[in-house]
Formats: sequence, C-alpha cells, structure tokens
Amino acid sequence: MKELHISSQRRNQMIDITDDVQQLVKEEKISEGSVIVYVPHTTAGITINEGADPDVQQDIIDTLEKLIPENAPYHHSEGNSDAHIKASLLGSSVTILIANGTLVLGTWQHIFFYEGDGPRHRTVYISINKNR
Repeated sequence: MKELHISSQRRNQMIDITDDVQQLVKEEKISEGSVIVYVPHTTAGITINEGADPDVQQDIIDTLEKLIPENAPYHHSEGNSDAHIKASLLGSSVTILIANGTLVLGTWQHIFFYEGDGPRHRTVYISINKNR
C-alpha cells in the first residue's frame, strides 16, 4: 500500500491527484491490474470527473455548497456536518483499471481528492493490484 499526502488550502476544494496515482502505478511496473484510491477521512472524499476544465470542479463545489450549506441547523456540534454529508455523497474510494501500465480513464476523466473541512493535511491510501 502506498500513501499520498495532500494539503488543502481552502475549506472546500477539489485537488487533482491523477498524475500522482499514475506515477505510483508506473513505479510498481504493473502492466495489467487495478488501483484502489481510498481516503480514510469522514469530511473528505474521492471522485472521478472532468479534469480538462477547472470550471467543472468549481461547479461541483458550488452545487454541493448550495445543496448542503455550511451553516444549516445540524445536530452535530463541531461545525462541519455539511462536510460529513458531502463526503458521504462523493464516497471514500474509487477503483480504476490499469492497462499497459496506464490508468484506464476516459479522455476527460481525472481523479480528485475532495476536501470539505479544510484547510487540512490529509492522507490518501493507494492499493495497486496486479492481474495474475
């Protein structure tokens, strides 16, 4: 298992980690298999979406903020209930296939770490699995 260490700069942020994950796959010299990208934090998530236009990431953040506002009357008293809900909607992991040593992603797809309660320092775990 490998680790990525990520530092967010804002409360809500999407950070493209595609190149980092691809580099780990390359280092392992795995031609065929899969990779699991997992975040063990309850106010952060992992998702795959368009990476070519940064407006898409901002639209995702803006829409999540409209649907799940930071200052709604939540029961949880830490002030980050919205981040817990957003992280649950996005999910804590993705699985990506590996073919010819490369992540199998669509033309515009990138892997994003979503921060919902930043700025923070976070760890993302990467499990690279070789086909037998």
